[in-house]
Amino acid sequence: MSFLDHIKACNSGTVSGYREFRVAGVRVGWVRPALVQRLAVHRDVLTITDDAVELVSGLDGFAARTAAMDRVLGTLVADGVVPRKRGEHYPVLPAWGLPPLLSIDRAAVSYFGIAAYGIHVNGLVRRADGGLDLWIGRRSHDRSVAAGKFDNLIAGGQPVGLTLAENLVKEAYEEAAVGPELASRAVPAGVVTYIMETPAGLKVDCLFVYDLALESDFVPRNTDGEVESFERMPWQRVAGIVRDTDDFKFNCNLVVIDFLIRHGLIPPDHPDYLALTVGLRRWC
Repeated sequence: MSFLDHIKACNSGTVSGYREFRVAGVRVGWVRPALVQRLAVHRDVLTITDDAVELVSGLDGFAARTAAMDRVLGTLVADGVVPRKRGEHYPVLPAWGLPPLLSIDRAAVSYFGIAAYGIHVNGLVRRADGGLDLWIGRRSHDRSVAAGKFDNLIAGGQPVGLTLAENLVKEAYEEAAVGPELASRAVPAGVVTYIMETPAGLKVDCLFVYDLALESDFVPRNTDGEVESFERMPWQRVAGIVRDTDDFKFNCNLVVIDFLIRHGLIPPDHPDYLALTVGLRRWC
């Protein structure tokens, strides 16, 4: 196991063999050939060609497109292709910063290879002796993804209808009982992106990363049941866990690696430095 192994694991995806998923003439995702066959029955919603799956031209406007794709997803759930709806909608964007063309249930995002966005916050404490600690969460064992694994202090997907700042405040309270005033001090620190092959399809993720400096007496407390415990660890221990084990949730490994690089804790003369820095930024 190494830092680079985690980069490679999260970048296992390729668009080769996939068809473009288009809305209003713009590619917004990628569809696996096996799913294309399932979608052929929805001719009132989707047009299928040799190279693309596209919403029909008569579906104009955010609400109409969202409702149409929700009907498609309902069929996929009924047929057992998608396990269940999640009840949380993500925006489908032509590019970050532009208005969404529609929204789609979180459960369908990877099936259509749609870019998903989220926030990850590193909670750091500068010790009086000059050392640096990180607050690390332990995911609850009832989670459907990465149950019992280590996690960043705060993390969550970016739902439709919220700004990044609003979502950060929401997630900060739910995950760690961090109030709005303290959450607002989180410093934006760039993005981590990756493209991962999954049983559902392509997981195309962009994580907006933040650093939040905390006082030594701060103790996080989970409020939504997603995290069962927190532990404050010296950065050396966190780095060792990521470098030597698979104990962190898969994408949290990348957020930690990014933190270590940005703070000079993985130095430029590390043999994998270039591969790590390049591997943290992949898009399609």
